[in-house]
Amino acid sequence: MKEDSKEASSEDQLNKSNPIEPSRDFSEENPQKISPEPTKTKEIKGNSKDSNLKKEDTAKSAEAPKRSFFKKSKDKDEKSKKVPHNVERIESWHDKHYKLLFLIPIFLLVFCSIYIVIFYHNTGDLMRKDITLTGGTSITLYENNVSSATLANALSGKLPNLDVTSIYDFGTNMQKAVVLDTTGNWSTAQKELQDYLGYNLTEGKNVDVEFTGSTLGNSFYNQILIAILIAFVFMSIVIFILFRTFVPSMAVILSAFADIFMALVTVDIFGIKVSTAGIVAFLMLIGYSVDTDILLTTRMLRRTEGTLDQRLFSAFKTGMTMTLTSIFSIGFALIIVESFSTVLAQIFEIIVIGLFFDLLNTWITNVAILKLYVEHKAKKGEVAR
Repeated sequence: MKEDSKEASSEDQLNKSNPIEPSRDFSEENPQKISPEPTKTKEIKGNSKDSNLKKEDTAKSAEAPKRSFFKKSKDKDEKSKKVPHNVERIESWHDKHYKLLFLIPIFLLVFCSIYIVIFYHNTGDLMRKDITLTGGTSITLYENNVSSATLANALSGKLPNLDVTSIYDFGTNMQKAVVLDTTGNWSTAQKELQDYLGYNLTEGKNVDVEFTGSTLGNSFYNQILIAILIAFVFMSIVIFILFRTFVPSMAVILSAFADIFMALVTVDIFGIKVSTAGIVAFLMLIGYSVDTDILLTTRMLRRTEGTLDQRLFSAFKTGMTMTLTSIFSIGFALIIVESFSTVLAQIFEIIVIGLFFDLLNTWITNVAILKLYVEHKAKKGEVAR
């Protein structure tokens, strides 16, 4: 017992001499050294979430203009599909009256047929021909003091089938020469001109002479007519191959024929003497006439978007732009060349006349035939109106 008490007292003395310090809270003394790691992890997690949110926001903001763009484009498409009220009124009016309008070209075709029969009975030909087709003498007199009207009045009874025109300078509009066309020979014309003018005429100095034989002129005329016929036949074959349907193909061919036929009658009514250049102009009219008819037939029969009247109105806008552009451009060229080139002037005159009739025959004749054809097919249930 005494030994135990001694040991206990010795331990108490040791504890007093070396007291044990209590456990310290290091987090309170130096919080910056202990807490960095967990705080960093929290911040990293927070930053990753924020970055993901920012990416989503940028993606949404990038998609927003795209969506708005597509919405605008859809709105534009919907607006374009909507037909304006005035266009609907025109379409409804045309549906009611296109058959009455069809009577206008029919009446003109009947009138032209009667006129050409009477003209052929009186003249023995389909047109008035100048010396390049009948044969004769063309005299170019380099004289600026004699007008064509006074010269024609003075020599009309002395030279057969006399036609006198003046040539002017384009820049100054001053007369440069007078052209006389007659079926008579040069010797007779030279004598009459020298008597009227009072001085001698010498070829290559103050006058130029061109002579065309009647046989050559007639053979050239017949060859050009055959060329026009062959061109028209080949055009018809191409149209039948393109559409492979009788009625639309015949509508195109009829419209092209009506353009040329009505232009020919108009030329006869105005008393224009057709030269070789004029025949070429009639040949060119085949191409000018067919393009708008092909456009119209393709839009109305081969396309399916919209109604028939909407396709017709679309073709009308395009075709009218084409034809009116050609009329204005060729008409302007006619004004320029009329004073100094009779050959180009006649080509442009015939083309402009034919293009005016092309407006009538394409947008009345051809449209009426195609509408009747589509309505007939719609009644049978073969096509949709």
